[in-house]
Amino acid sequence: MHPKNLSITDFDYFLPEERIAVYPLKKRDESKLLIYKNEKISEDIYRNIADHLPENSLLIFNDTKVIKARILFKKITGAVIEIFCLEPYERINDYAVVLAQKKSVKWKCMIGGAGKWKEKFLEKEITINDESIILKSALVEKLTDAYVVQLSWNPGNFSFAEIIEHAGETPLPPYIKRKAEESDSETYQTIYSVHEGSVAAPTAGLHFTEEIFSSFKKKNIDTGFVTLHVGAGTFKPVKAASMEGHEMHAEWIDVSTSFIEQLTQNISHQIFCVGTTSVRTVESLYWMGLKTFLNPYVEFERLKIEQWEVYDKEIFPENISAVDCLTSLLNYLKNKKTERLFIQTQIIIAPGYSFKIINGMITNFHQPKSTLLLLVAAMIGKKWKEIYEYALAHEYRFLSYGDGCLIYGCLS
Repeated sequence: MHPKNLSITDFDYFLPEERIAVYPLKKRDESKLLIYKNEKISEDIYRNIADHLPENSLLIFNDTKVIKARILFKKITGAVIEIFCLEPYERINDYAVVLAQKKSVKWKCMIGGAGKWKEKFLEKEITINDESIILKSALVEKLTDAYVVQLSWNPGNFSFAEIIEHAGETPLPPYIKRKAEESDSETYQTIYSVHEGSVAAPTAGLHFTEEIFSSFKKKNIDTGFVTLHVGAGTFKPVKAASMEGHEMHAEWIDVSTSFIEQLTQNISHQIFCVGTTSVRTVESLYWMGLKTFLNPYVEFERLKIEQWEVYDKEIFPENISAVDCLTSLLNYLKNKKTERLFIQTQIIIAPGYSFKIINGMITNFHQPKSTLLLLVAAMIGKKWKEIYEYALAHEYRFLSYGDGCLIYGCLS
């Protein structure tokens, strides 16, 4: 069956509200870990995860960093308007450049209380290094699913990264029904986060500590890092009856050629991804490489992976190896005289997808009827129900601040 024809009701389950983790554990690596391997379930905690991974394997992490994307503006009347910054509106080649901008920026945003916004500007006073700054927001345009907002500040000698850090709040997901607290700025961030740009954390990585990374060395487990800036679309529910009616969110990936080389060298080993974002990034690299293999002169913009195109067997042959595709991609980037790949992927991984690179994944327990759950089901089929039923029956904590699982897939 083509994934377009999947019914989202087949990926539903009852999640009691009390099973949604509202706060993280005090010690990240004490979260429970469910291991699914050879169709059997076992249990442990994250601190011991190295014991359950193969020697000489490669573990891939998403090193994106969450920005304080939720900015609240209080009107004179007392009404509060929330601006949730989703992504830069203008064409970009580097998130770091956008976040380094001064004086003003334009971002695609969601707006809470948009109907109350009658003024030309909303204003908010913030303080950075004892200096008072006036932050203004102006509504530029209404899009189909969001708004374009221009944010400007005076004095303009601060970067947007500094402005949003002091003006915004940690963007906890909507199912965590409490206000963000100061502690969330640390706990809703992986310890290896580097590149700012996400408006949601790659939560599978929240459990990892320096002690866990040290334990990998004893088994010669290598680690690699990619960047996928997580958008709010990751929480977008599937409302269509069939998947064909759901538009997958596109996200920016930023990958170095040195990582692609590392990935190519490890194809003969077992490769695991931490989180669905890392899975989508790594699998997208295969298809981007296949495009360059089929046409070494393909336009760079054509490397973007559209939602359904990887399922089109008339366009993409199935007999091209991962090594050939990744090598072709490296040669393509070398000819472009660039050492990094910065582009969007809209890939949807659902049952019917054939994994090309990864052997397994580490991930949290996801919402019912979500594209994240579809990705899990793509890896292990209908066994996802057994895993989730087990987790519910054994007091596992669900969603972003919850526990997680190590899943061995069909390539293992």
